[in-house]
Amino acid sequence: MLTGSEQRWRFAWGIAVLTGIFLFVGAAVAALLSWDTGALPSRFFTAYTWRILQFTLLQALLSTFLSVVLAAPVAMALARRPAFPGRIWIIRLMAVPMGLPVLIGALGLIGIWGRQGMVNSALVKLGMEQPVSIYGLSGILLAHVFFNLPLAARLLLAALERLSPEYWLLSSSLGMRPFSVFRLIEWPAIRRVLPGVAGLIFMLCVTSFTLVLVLGGGPAATTLEVAIYQALRFDFDPPRAIALASLQIGTTALILGAMMLAPGPGDGGVTAGRAMRRLDGVSSPARAWDGLMIITSTLFLAMPLASIFVAGLKADLWALVTSAAFLRAAWTSFAIAFPAAVLTILVSLAIIGARQAIADMRRPGRIMTWLSAVLGATSFLVLLVPPVVLGTGWFLILRTFGNVASFAAILVGLINMLMALPFVMRVLAPAVESHRRQTARLATSLGLSGKRRLWRIDLPVLARPILTAMSFAMVLSLGDLGAVALFGSSDLTTLPWLVYSRLASYRNNDADGLALLLGIICLVLTMLGTAGQRRQRHG
Repeated sequence: MLTGSEQRWRFAWGIAVLTGIFLFVGAAVAALLSWDTGALPSRFFTAYTWRILQFTLLQALLSTFLSVVLAAPVAMALARRPAFPGRIWIIRLMAVPMGLPVLIGALGLIGIWGRQGMVNSALVKLGMEQPVSIYGLSGILLAHVFFNLPLAARLLLAALERLSPEYWLLSSSLGMRPFSVFRLIEWPAIRRVLPGVAGLIFMLCVTSFTLVLVLGGGPAATTLEVAIYQALRFDFDPPRAIALASLQIGTTALILGAMMLAPGPGDGGVTAGRAMRRLDGVSSPARAWDGLMIITSTLFLAMPLASIFVAGLKADLWALVTSAAFLRAAWTSFAIAFPAAVLTILVSLAIIGARQAIADMRRPGRIMTWLSAVLGATSFLVLLVPPVVLGTGWFLILRTFGNVASFAAILVGLINMLMALPFVMRVLAPAVESHRRQTARLATSLGLSGKRRLWRIDLPVLARPILTAMSFAMVLSLGDLGAVALFGSSDLTTLPWLVYSRLASYRNNDADGLALLLGIICLVLTMLGTAGQRRQRHG
């Protein structure tokens, strides 16, 4: 139990953080809504605006459908083949795209599927006149499947592995055919988590920015976020940007509302505690099909990653590392990423602490219960108001004070903090709650509270998840292009912006080398953040 003083301090810090986040987001939204509102209706009902909205929803719907439909057989194959050679490494490979900077993934896909890529070169040798296009709708769909198929496969695999082992024993004793196993066991498990998985991927595709910016290929393949960026960066048309941003907020709000109405995944049923043993799929055709699904999906994910490595090695890495442009961009990136990561940790701990203070109240009441739910949902505001929309709102606010570039670094850092907040909360909240359950009685019996409890009990245990969350927040900030896209200039050049500028000026060799260097930096940070976890788990 927390002392009265601890409850008050944690509650106060949580309310301060909640107020700051709502003011930051609310000011951006208010700036959008208050700018030349008389011209907005005509901006809403234009053929251009509705074409952009239709394409945004179309590419998100197709990307979600393809990701889920292709992920389902991969997840079922992995669930049926627990002894498949290298299975654990294949599952780990599926986590790489989720932590990979989007711009690097896009370059890897260009290396495989681009006009001069491996696939098109092979097709040309076979005599095909029209190679696969990586740009436009086809390229966007391909990139979204690359990033979202592994996410869907991992979530569906987890749902299948939660099923009771008795289901498989019973299906074997009844001699169920493969289709019956799918219809009566696998599909019900997938169906329980499918709405949440599809909703998450749909939201990620609707708010996709970097992939569409790099692979969109022109006005015919532009989403709302990219159109907002173009309206401000190239055309400087604030009313059009505001209309598009309002549509973006309304669209994401509807999607989030639908996701909240989706049923929960439920449980896997009652189990007697037997070890999982799959007795289905023993026929040769079934083994061949599962092997084909696993190997194909692995190659689909591994080839762009290998392309990044091979193409990057062809560049003059030493010249790039020692160049003034790289050093300046690296310094700027770290100068933004480190404070943003520290702020993300502090904000997350303040939210978690405030929710703990409310939970420790004897009679929290309806208002406090509602406030706890609001604190928990605060981290997902970035899904409702994406970075480009936040940047647009604050661009309109800051331009009245003079040169926006002078505020750009601080603004990008705050937006990156909000971007990382949902992921950091997922790392820290379970760790803090588990630690609290294990040590609350001990700390109370020893009379430890405040700083003494923090240094002697909390930090020694929570240092590892805090380091993991901080490294992940830094990686997200280092690889972000969306927040800096509106403000990138000679005065504010981050590593992703440097890669994109080299790509835009057709200096592909330099872009590949810079992408490899950025990938190595992110990989090192990830390894530092997770160092020692295997030893702690098995030691």
